[in-house]
Amino acid sequence: MGRGKIEIKRIENQSNRQVTFSKRKNGILKKAKEISVLCDAEVGVVVFSSAGYQESWRSTRPTPGRYCGMRNTRASVRKLTESRKKMITCRLSSGT
Repeated sequence: MGRGKIEIKRIENQSNRQVTFSKRKNGILKKAKEISVLCDAEVGVVVFSSAGYQESWRSTRPTPGRYCGMRNTRASVRKLTESRKKMITCRLSSGT
């Protein structure tokens, strides 16, 4: 028997939302690792929590940013983090 379908909408309960975020984040990272190994692909993943925390993972090759024009991956992730923090700050100040 398969899993039931869920409605994709924001989870209101913060505790449940955090648990779901953690499980789904781990699932995405696992899939990224699998596709990297199975297909010999260069993969990079950056995940931001609603609190602004980030986790990033990349395959072992040193050139994940070459397709995006990113030369320094750490600097690029730092820029993404700063942009995400600004977005969260704007969202909190606007009340959405």
